[in-house]
Amino acid sequence: MAKKKIMNIAVMAHVDAGKSTLVDALLSQSGVFRANEEVVDCVMDSNDIERERGITIYSKNCAIEHNDIKINIVDTPGHADFSSEVERIIKTVDTAILLVDSSEGPMPQTRFVLKKALERGLRPILFINKIDKKDQRAEEVVDMTFDLFAELDANEEQLDFPIVYGIAKDGIAKREMEDESNDLSPLFDLLEEHVDTYEDRDEDDLQLQICSLAYDDYIGRLGIGRVTSGTIKSGSTLSVCKRDGSVVNGRIAKLFVYEGLNRVEKKEAKSGDMVVIAGISDISIGETICDKDKPKPMEMIEIQEPTLAMNFIVNDSPFAGKSGKYVTTRHIKARLEKELEVNVGLRVEMLESQDGYKVSGRGELHLSILLENMRREGYEVSVSKPEVLMQRIDEQLHEPVERVIINVPEDYSGTVISRLNLRKGMLEFMETDNGYTKIEFLVPTRGLLGYRSQFINDTRGEGTIVRSFERYEPYKGEIPGRANGVLISQVKGSTMSYALFNLSDRATMFVNPAVDVYEGMIVGMNSRKDDMVVNPCKNKKLTNVRASGSDDAIKLVRAKEFTLEEALEFIEDDELVEITPDAIRLRKKILNENDRIKAMRKNS
Repeated sequence: MAKKKIMNIAVMAHVDAGKSTLVDALLSQSGVFRANEEVVDCVMDSNDIERERGITIYSKNCAIEHNDIKINIVDTPGHADFSSEVERIIKTVDTAILLVDSSEGPMPQTRFVLKKALERGLRPILFINKIDKKDQRAEEVVDMTFDLFAELDANEEQLDFPIVYGIAKDGIAKREMEDESNDLSPLFDLLEEHVDTYEDRDEDDLQLQICSLAYDDYIGRLGIGRVTSGTIKSGSTLSVCKRDGSVVNGRIAKLFVYEGLNRVEKKEAKSGDMVVIAGISDISIGETICDKDKPKPMEMIEIQEPTLAMNFIVNDSPFAGKSGKYVTTRHIKARLEKELEVNVGLRVEMLESQDGYKVSGRGELHLSILLENMRREGYEVSVSKPEVLMQRIDEQLHEPVERVIINVPEDYSGTVISRLNLRKGMLEFMETDNGYTKIEFLVPTRGLLGYRSQFINDTRGEGTIVRSFERYEPYKGEIPGRANGVLISQVKGSTMSYALFNLSDRATMFVNPAVDVYEGMIVGMNSRKDDMVVNPCKNKKLTNVRASGSDDAIKLVRAKEFTLEEALEFIEDDELVEITPDAIRLRKKILNENDRIKAMRKNS
């Protein structure tokens, strides 16, 4: 029986360019779904948070068949915080489809994923998406992308990239803008022309490098990778070449391959196929599985170091345990250990001074996604202000710097530039077109903590900001923190409209009426720089005397509600975010006012 031809492709792009939508269309038009099957949009974004936010967080695999060729597809994340996922996946594919929005053009993450693909020697296919937009400028975007290829040192073969124009949400692709097409046939045809199917290396010695991890509650840790050469069989005992250079034996308990969206158990898999293996409990990224007694390790995959850390502390507020099931150090430790099974970009260290853990990751989104998952699972935890991780290079302190691309109405560009200058940003590029200004900055990660909410206010919600890690640079010096103080509750109780109304003249309130608060909880932001201790539970004294005009109905502005990321950006060093299944609260680390004053005197 002839070996089935196999081709592996990655779909890569900047956030919201349409990767998951294109994969949906590829699955649909290859007959993966039954005629009567109800199919949700972005079917690959299976995580609840992915669906809500419209982003891909974890790379995922599926497989389709076209003209007797099995095409394994990987849908990769576009957000910079999950860039390590992209880096590893690129090692397992034969080509990449690079999606670029027909009006936005290449973005910072486009640069990152393309750079990694070119370094691996891939010859990407350019897919200009959303050509039905009114402001599409497809031809100009092709030129911009060509310039980006050249800038990233693409060779002549890579510069001669094929181009497809399309509308992923309608499942349409065409080779030229003026062509007529109502499906993705031109893209399928191009894949067959442009990409060689994987060579038959079934008879060679086995090599399978683990590029991704998953976890199953019944069978434990799963390793995912491509069979580079040889044949792998379920139940066989094999050599595992570890990260530290050692070689150990391991047994494959179960072996799966992808068919459509499903993992299907198989007895064996051959060279070229993407497989999922179970049975080796300590398998990790970059490790190579080989024939027993024939270890041939492949070049180790480097895992990027974390750039940001937060302290996950046991919740000790007066409301602790009211809504969460898991509140102790033991619970938090078990959950973080489970996360480490699959989240290789994460580092966890025990705190010496208090009950909790220092958790380091690739950025605010990386860590806030973990926290959001934890609160949905019933965990309670208090979290400190994010801390940027420095590196010592040649005896000098270096810090992470990010490339920031901003699009704002022209009227707000001056404000944005002055804000980023204060945060030690360096302006690299600026142009104005049709009333909008595009600004490109290099800014220390420290300077971007807490900036997003300020940016939304400064641009009246009309600006867009995209950022991605660029490199480490020498320490830039002190950066000013939050300019405003906060209102701190001095009592435990339920908030009253009367008190909130009187406080709202000099503050932005974070709580609505009839909300339970406790001493030390932050209830608003002061209009001045100092913190202020207040009583939000105070009610109007009742008397028999009624005064004209003073007993009118109180009208309150709705309180500001924080998302998890906004809360983490807002707090200062002496504050915490209390995260529970039903609430996100801000609080002082030291709840009692007298204790705070004593601690301040001691530290001064």
